[in-house]
Amino acid sequence: MFTWISNNIGTIIICAVLIAIVTAIIVSMVRKKKQGKSVVCNCGNCKGCAMSGSCHKQ
Repeated sequence: MFTWISNNIGTIIICAVLIAIVTAIIVSMVRKKKQGKSVVCNCGNCKGCAMSGSCHKQ
């Protein structure tokens, strides 16, 4: 078991870092959504945007 871990420590560390990054992105998106901010649009000009109806609450 310890031999396998020592042989694959680089892969394990990279996977842990990627999982942490993805988790941070998801948490950020959930927090923005709870605050009523859009997680889709950051352009500031939604008049011509096709997603303007679902992006911001009227």
